[in-house]
Amino acid sequence: MTTPSTHPALAWIDGELEALERQGLRRRLISREGAQTATVQVDGRELVNFAANDYLGLAADPRLAEAAREAARQDGWGSGASPLITGHSRIHQRLEQQLAAFEGTEAALVFPSGFAANAGTIAALTGPGDVVFSDRLNHASLWDGCRLCRADVRAYPHGDLQRLRRLLQRSADHRRRLIVTDTLFSMDGDLAPLAELTDLAEQFDAMLLVDEAHATGVFGPFGRGVSEQAGVEGRVPVRVGTMSKALGCVGGFVAGSRTLIEWLVNRARPYIFSTAGPSANAAAAIAALRIVRDEPQRRTTLLARAAELREALAAQGWELGTTASQIIPVIVGEPARAVAMAAELRKQGLFVPAIRPPTVPEGTARLRISLSYSHTSAQIDRLVDALGGFSRAGR
Repeated sequence: MTTPSTHPALAWIDGELEALERQGLRRRLISREGAQTATVQVDGRELVNFAANDYLGLAADPRLAEAAREAARQDGWGSGASPLITGHSRIHQRLEQQLAAFEGTEAALVFPSGFAANAGTIAALTGPGDVVFSDRLNHASLWDGCRLCRADVRAYPHGDLQRLRRLLQRSADHRRRLIVTDTLFSMDGDLAPLAELTDLAEQFDAMLLVDEAHATGVFGPFGRGVSEQAGVEGRVPVRVGTMSKALGCVGGFVAGSRTLIEWLVNRARPYIFSTAGPSANAAAAIAALRIVRDEPQRRTTLLARAAELREALAAQGWELGTTASQIIPVIVGEPARAVAMAAELRKQGLFVPAIRPPTVPEGTARLRISLSYSHTSAQIDRLVDALGGFSRAGR
């Protein structure tokens, strides 16, 4: 017995997908084979992997795999329940203690994902009668948290502190004020002006939540992120991070005071109503934190190579925005051009994803280069040469 490819009630989807196709905006899943490393197997071909957020090259590190294996042997795989029932293991507790020590805070709380950490924390801190101020280029998880919290939401143009100041000046009638920002913007690679944001938060008695997802493990003398690098981490009351990028694992976390963490345990719905992640993942994250502490050359080498790559691409005439990190956008404008360039690069053995609206604003479709400590100089040179070919051809 066969079933129709589309239920009559969903027949409208076909037309919408065709419209996305015409606009160069339709997305399709790919299937990777093997480990996530500086190279990746896709459709039977080995490609140099400039797509992953595995900034420190830990996703396939055998030390993480061994820690996960041993924890799975002891605790099994599934956690079986939400953290507040029976899902919170001793290994989860140890990870939260080590995250707090790493971040230099009183406490930390692990969420199933960075998305859940952002959405749950914003909604736990604000509600009707409050106001949230969000950078227009913040990650979708921050924006969805703003929508879920039922507070008034005010967007300010990317990095526009004067506009934010004017919005704060008009917020006196609100019960609570919260400023939310990425510290390292995932599609542009630039850094938030955290020193100025902390000044504004203190001046207007506002809470400040920063998402260090793409900066954790990479920025700062000890790898704690842009807050550490800017010297303001003690003035940021709510710090969100992720284990899914530089730490090579899965999940998000919030670091802050014991009072903050206790409140989130009681009020952050994605934490309360989600099954806890596997103990094995927590054990791998503990191993990753140890590597971040003991091998600082991973982040220093990564950032040095990123600076060299930015310089080489700028010399070719590419528009790179204001990136100052291991995330390097090559902004080409129209979605169709970005897709065509990504396809040509793949033919040359280079996996560089095309990023299109609505992920980025209209007219700013781009190739997003995500650099890893695992990339060799030869692999980076191949990318520069390939992009130089586009530049010379005027494409």
